[in-house]
Amino acid sequence: MQSSNDNTAELEARSLDTICINESHLQHKWYYNFKYLIVGVLFGIGLVKAEVISWFRIQEMFRLQSFHMYGIIGSAVVTGIISVWLIRRFGIKTIYGEPITFTPKKFNKGQVYGGLLFGLGWALTGACPGPLFAQVGTGVTVVAVVLASAVAGTWMYGRFRDSLPH
Repeated sequence: MQSSNDNTAELEARSLDTICINESHLQHKWYYNFKYLIVGVLFGIGLVKAEVISWFRIQEMFRLQSFHMYGIIGSAVVTGIISVWLIRRFGIKTIYGEPITFTPKKFNKGQVYGGLLFGLGWALTGACPGPLFAQVGTGVTVVAVVLASAVAGTWMYGRFRDSLPH
């Protein structure tokens, strides 16, 4: 039997991989994930229509010239706050009856470094991870370089994560 200190250490290590905590243990057929493809395409259309993928809109935001992007980001934050509150308040479960849990995370300096690096990349490229796929889908093929760089950066983080400040 594991001690509570071992359990705490394991939970902290696993909290770096959110999927390990909230991972579903249900087995589904191969076509099960098509609904995510449909939602992703609809999400991409929404990003295009809201001009969230526009390099000019992103530059306006970073130059403090327009409220457009701040309004979209702010409404997403408010929606997330309300959603989490509702899930906690009413004990909402997944459509398969699995409980939804929220695990508190400790603040660390690596989050500041990562946020600064993310913001710098966002300002330089005019794209963050969600809109990258929508930009490629609309024919802005030069963004494929940014997408490849994002994938490479994600791989590098996974490869060197143990030696990075967390």
